[in-house]
Amino acid sequence: MNIRSLTRGDGVVIGAAVLLFIASFLDLYSVDGAPDSLDLPSLWSSGPVLLGVVLAGIIGAALVVVSRGLPQTPKVAGLDLAQFGVAFTVFAAWSALGNIFDVAGGADNFGGGGDGPDAGTGLILALIATLIMAAAAVATPLVPALKGSLLPAAGPSAPQPYGGQPPGGYGYPGAGGQQPASFGGQPQPGQPGQPGQQPFPGQPQPAQPAAAPAPAGDFSPFWFAVPVPRPLFPEDGSPTPIAELAPGTWYLAVEQRGQALVAQTQDGRRGVLQDTSGIQRG
Repeated sequence: MNIRSLTRGDGVVIGAAVLLFIASFLDLYSVDGAPDSLDLPSLWSSGPVLLGVVLAGIIGAALVVVSRGLPQTPKVAGLDLAQFGVAFTVFAAWSALGNIFDVAGGADNFGGGGDGPDAGTGLILALIATLIMAAAAVATPLVPALKGSLLPAAGPSAPQPYGGQPPGGYGYPGAGGQQPASFGGQPQPGQPGQPGQQPFPGQPQPAQPAAAPAPAGDFSPFWFAVPVPRPLFPEDGSPTPIAELAPGTWYLAVEQRGQALVAQTQDGRRGVLQDTSGIQRG
């Protein structure tokens, strides 16, 4: 799981889940005039509140965050895992609202029972936490401010192309196939084109090596990071993505095709990044 792929909206969901977990240990009821010695139950003492509010909200937040951090979102019954998480958070908020309206769970509807207890601190905080959680889970794909990366992208410490090539090779400055010099910096004898190495009369001159053709275009491989998760499509044009590029991770652009880039992931897979808007070059 890549935590750098999490968005600001995911951070709000995580914070709301922590608040919900803390609220679950606080009072479920609030009774006017009750003595301080009265031990009121927490949210864990009520089955409907525990299952419909606490666990549903925490499970929903976990599904949203985990699905965002995976390279490819898994599907259950044809739906993304994140969609199940959003549904759980909305259900938790709806359940918390119902328990606020009827704290005693119908027990106060019997004649002569009075108005019953009020909502305790834990139940009120649980409602606030689930409302924030559901709003963030629903609004994250829609609001640009929430779609931004939660953690800043870290620059590559030692940028080198995949494959572990040594310095002076592909992607490094000074790579030009230069001839090595002998000990002391003197040129090695017998190499064509060096001063002072004239052939004897009648001796055939060594053939000069043909100049290497210049590469097409002026494209040079570079590192880049995406601002939001974006799919990477196969090079053969298939519409099914082979991977998802996550914010906060550096990828290597090896070729340019019009406005698209051929990118290589950390596990060596190559594909076409069609949406290159807003990318950060390393």
